[in-house]
Amino acid sequence: MPIIGLGTWQSKPEEVKQAVLAAIDAGYRLIDTAYVYGNETVIGEALQEAFNAKKVKREEMFITTKLHLQFMHKEDVVPMLKKQLVLLKLDYVDLYLIHGPLPLKKVEGNLFPMEDGCVVADQVDHAETWKAMEDCFKLGLTKHIGLSNFTGKMVENVCKKATVKPHNLQSECHAYWPQFELQETCKKHGISFTSYGPIGSPGLANFSFSGKPEDRAVEKPKILLEEELVQKLAKKHNKTPAQILLRWLIQRDICVIPKSVNPERIKENFNVFDFKLDDADFKSLCGFPPQKLFNAPIFKKHPQYSSDPY
Repeated sequence: MPIIGLGTWQSKPEEVKQAVLAAIDAGYRLIDTAYVYGNETVIGEALQEAFNAKKVKREEMFITTKLHLQFMHKEDVVPMLKKQLVLLKLDYVDLYLIHGPLPLKKVEGNLFPMEDGCVVADQVDHAETWKAMEDCFKLGLTKHIGLSNFTGKMVENVCKKATVKPHNLQSECHAYWPQFELQETCKKHGISFTSYGPIGSPGLANFSFSGKPEDRAVEKPKILLEEELVQKLAKKHNKTPAQILLRWLIQRDICVIPKSVNPERIKENFNVFDFKLDDADFKSLCGFPPQKLFNAPIFKKHPQYSSDPY
């Protein structure tokens, strides 16, 4: 799995195709998407264009997508991945993740059904979903399987019941929310770790699943990119603040998937392999007070919600 890839959440469909092509031209070989992003079809078109132009071979690309929370019953998982492969115009994906631990009721035309400001929950045992994920793996529909947004305790529980252990965990992770304990849990089980929101998830301040301002994750988050320490290290290394934050995670052996649709920013984010943070610089970035940004209140009444701090 490449250590850096292109994230595509919140990227407009009309912008994603050019972003993927720009990323491939810049050297990216990992593209991260999900059914709920609504952009798998466009990403599939971009990949086919790159393959046909012989810019890259299929086996050189690492494509990650995710199982939406409404399809976590065992009978839904394999058919859902097959549907996503059609959208992506691929015979297999390289990594298929359960997008989150909190199943949702199926409501036609509504990916996040809500009542009274909270999601309409379903209840599915994670072991049931994981068994079907193993079926996807054994059928060759995906090269690897994993989890996203699961807590450490949830990861442990899946591993106890798994025949094929998770290969990867994707979670929000950045200098404000460093996830040290969660990464150690993954290391113990041989699970690789991917960070989404690696530069601090600044866009989450204005995001809510319901579309209502009162359901946003936070009122006014601090901006990690604007921290004095990050700015100081950027000047020291003649790099951007984003490059400093990405390099810090990469030196922790964490895969990063920064999102951008700007070709120059996409190139810039990839240019993180010509410098290294020394021990003092690295440790200084480990010291921010934890400030998790994405803790959507609409999930808190879900019967499987966990307040596990990591």
